[in-house]
Amino acid sequence: MLIVHHLNNSRSQRVLWLLEELGVPYEIKRYQRQPDMMAPKELRAVHPLGKSPVITDAGNTIAESGAIIDYIVDSYGEGRLIPPPKTPERLRYTYWLHYAEGSAMPPLLLKLLFSMMPQRAPALVRPLVKMVANGALTGFVDPQLKQHMAFWEAELGKSTYFAGNDFTAADIQMSFPLEAAASRAGLDQHYPKAQAWLATIHARPAYQRALEKGGPYEIGKA
Repeated sequence: MLIVHHLNNSRSQRVLWLLEELGVPYEIKRYQRQPDMMAPKELRAVHPLGKSPVITDAGNTIAESGAIIDYIVDSYGEGRLIPPPKTPERLRYTYWLHYAEGSAMPPLLLKLLFSMMPQRAPALVRPLVKMVANGALTGFVDPQLKQHMAFWEAELGKSTYFAGNDFTAADIQMSFPLEAAASRAGLDQHYPKAQAWLATIHARPAYQRALEKGGPYEIGKA
């Protein structure tokens, strides 16, 4: 049976959601973040990088969210949650599946890291660290995030979902960046289409089932 190596407050929540959408049987092996928010060393016994998400299935060990989604949709989807080949929607699907981690998440991670730096710095150098961190945020990270959020808003003005008017696995992949942005990067009422999209996906029964099985999910701490 497919096993999801599930780290709390992490991208692996998306994998549970995808499996729930497809009705695929699976088991969860749980891992808890350490006090420094890093994954425990036990995950390295599953994959050398010790990251989550990771799944094991039929003798395969698969890491990286996009690769996992590709594998599950290809192995168990039977044409569901993916647009037909050689269509504009399929091209958009492929783009968003890769964009989520390749372009959207780096500035969100920088936002988290620079925001945490001052409070974790020794008291003696904290003012200097805060000055440097704030400079990086205001001069680079925040403008980048505003550009991405405006992009999402414009794209969701073209169709109900990211790949078109049908819900796909690309929306599952994009959930983490938008949830993170809503938590810590200013994705608020000024982006009504993105807010509506978040409300729509959060209302899906499979999303709710994944939350129940995955445990507490506080994206702002991820």
